[in-house]
Amino acid sequence: MKNFFIKSVALFFVFQCTTAQEGIINNVEKPIDWVNPLIGSDSDHTLSNGNTYPAIAMPWAMNFWTPQTGKMGDGWAYTYSAKKIKGFKQTHQPSPWMNDYGQFSIMPVTGKLRFKEDERESWFSHKSETVTPYYYSVYLADHDVTTEIAPTERAARFRFTFPQTDDAYVVIDAFDKGSYVKIIPSENKIIGYTTKNSGGVPDNFKNYFVIVFDKSFTVTKTFDGDKLLDAIESQADHSGAIIGFKTVKGEKVNAKVASSFISYEQAERNLNELGKNDFDQIKEKGKNVWNTELSRIKVGGGTAEQFTTFYSSLYRSLLFPRKFYEFDAKGKVVHYSPYNGKVLPGYMFTDTGFWDTFRALFPFLNLMYPELNQQMQEGLSNAYNESGWLPEWASPGLRDVMVGNNSASVVAEAYLKSETKKNPEIENLYKALIHGANNQGPLRAVGRLGVDYYNSLGYVPYDAGINENAARTLEYAYDDFAIYKLGLALNKPKSETDLYKKRSLNYKNLFDSENNLMRGKNKDGKFQTPFSPFKWGDAFTEGNSWHYSWSVFHDMQGLIDLMGGKDVFVSQLDKVFSLAPVFDESYYGSVIHEIREMQIANMGQYAHGNQPIQHMTYLYDYAGEPWKTQYWVRETMNRMYKPTPDGYCGDEDNGQTSAWYVFSAIGFYPVTPASDQYVIGTPLFKTVKIKLQNGKEVSINAPQNNAANKYIKSMKFNGKADANNWLSHSELLKGATIDFEMSNTPNKNRGTAKKDFPYSLSTEK
Repeated sequence: MKNFFIKSVALFFVFQCTTAQEGIINNVEKPIDWVNPLIGSDSDHTLSNGNTYPAIAMPWAMNFWTPQTGKMGDGWAYTYSAKKIKGFKQTHQPSPWMNDYGQFSIMPVTGKLRFKEDERESWFSHKSETVTPYYYSVYLADHDVTTEIAPTERAARFRFTFPQTDDAYVVIDAFDKGSYVKIIPSENKIIGYTTKNSGGVPDNFKNYFVIVFDKSFTVTKTFDGDKLLDAIESQADHSGAIIGFKTVKGEKVNAKVASSFISYEQAERNLNELGKNDFDQIKEKGKNVWNTELSRIKVGGGTAEQFTTFYSSLYRSLLFPRKFYEFDAKGKVVHYSPYNGKVLPGYMFTDTGFWDTFRALFPFLNLMYPELNQQMQEGLSNAYNESGWLPEWASPGLRDVMVGNNSASVVAEAYLKSETKKNPEIENLYKALIHGANNQGPLRAVGRLGVDYYNSLGYVPYDAGINENAARTLEYAYDDFAIYKLGLALNKPKSETDLYKKRSLNYKNLFDSENNLMRGKNKDGKFQTPFSPFKWGDAFTEGNSWHYSWSVFHDMQGLIDLMGGKDVFVSQLDKVFSLAPVFDESYYGSVIHEIREMQIANMGQYAHGNQPIQHMTYLYDYAGEPWKTQYWVRETMNRMYKPTPDGYCGDEDNGQTSAWYVFSAIGFYPVTPASDQYVIGTPLFKTVKIKLQNGKEVSINAPQNNAANKYIKSMKFNGKADANNWLSHSELLKGATIDFEMSNTPNKNRGTAKKDFPYSLSTEK
């Protein structure tokens, strides 16, 4: 702790000198030092400022660790306002709403032996807490113990610094819903399993764990619920183990821990990730891993607040979907199937909801990590083989949450944006897309609910007993566009690609010209009545018509035409920000947190805290007024993102809201993921260097950039003047230099011609 304090003070004085002289920071060598995993943790079920927890983990790791302040089973495992820590939990939780699975916790205790959550918990302070992605430390005041954690992908090292005491203990809590522990004193080891989950698992689901200490046990006990046992083994609804020893002041007791969804033997194998490295070596290796990944995007010429927000958002963009695979005795990739309960060869990833992440997170992976995304595509193919469906929300198996068939976008985009167009799984994945697009799944959120209506009427009717029908229709239409584009790339029959192209225009069936908004429609072809564009839910998903009417990602020109031209379109966009944040919550019966987050944001009807409208600020580019995109994108970055525990404006959602910021800060955004284009916004920094996985580099320069100079006066792409409001993905992959001349006044002559507008299906040649 002393060394950390000295380094922090030194960094503070260096930072003070830099900012005092220049007001900006031009370069950082170690971006990991700018990451704050506590951003978004000041949240609860009534108001989300991120709904995050500090994920102490490697990028995309199978296991995360987090301090646990909430009760067992509470989705809000760690909240910034909490005063006490109950344990340190291995977690796989993608969001508090989805909750956790396969979790167990470790907690040091001194003095009286206390193993129940509310008795063993300890007061702590953020002042004595160090939180980084690769290392966590906290002082537990009630026990006079400092706990430290350094993780790998499937294992971790713990280090406990104890006081002088005859009564030092470590409690291992395997939680309820079926668990088992066994103490093996001769090996200083504890093994066990937990079955705790919140759904989406086969009947044989278990997370097996092994914990090995470097100190012999003088106390060995287990517990069954509230009952303390002298036995070294316990199998019950709620099992746990307690080991104890005598310690001298400042004694450091180390523990190695790993787990597996396959077996105890595999958990022991995963323990080998730690090798012979001690705690500090694992910590340093983890720091280097994060520095390497974060350094793939180097930004310069920004404030301390912008650096922290950017690199913290980048950290959040590198966590999900998590690796759900392991390496067997021969070093081959295997996975426990969360779909059929078998151990099978090949990759598997999980803990992501495509309704959220198809928009920016997966486009980010396709740009920066195509090789990893190829493994994810194999994992999706395996999921289809093992369950008969592509997951729309996986945690770890199929979950009945959200709407849409957005696996179509995730699959199509990965192939369309790949350089080689070689994916051995693509035919199986295309088959999976066709199956999902034409069938209703075993869960409402799998396949397409209302598919028969959609395919025959061209929309999911409002009066068919299917909730969120308009949202489903709009998302299905974009998903059909993704299938159409993938079908073209795979040379599928014209009759097939034409069908999906035609269906991708189904969004038109819900356009109400009277209100210039999308509106639910009944089976008889008449619009729902009464209609309030401010009504949340009902025909829409976690939003209202003002939010969802822009969900025509693939054909904005078609939407402009429906509205009667660019002027009307721009006027409707303007209204989103100028209208009061009024709402009708009657569908829900109460004000859900997404509504409250819009209400308090002071941006009118713009609800950046939820995903459906996050692309909307970029749509002025399609109507010849790109300066308004530049204004509102910068406003959103400045006002909706802060490097503080309440720094997000809604659910962070598995990297999606963070990826929005990462894209927007570098200057462009994937409005239509299954196309080759990014829509230009406004860069936040003076310089950006992007190291692509193919070895090429994208350099973005905006030397006049500052808080006032948010407008693009001119742009050059590889030295040539470029008036386009978009960038080509395939051109970026070749390496590129983009030069922006920035100004504090809008250039109302640039990007105003139709040839400058981004892609729309209606203008496809």
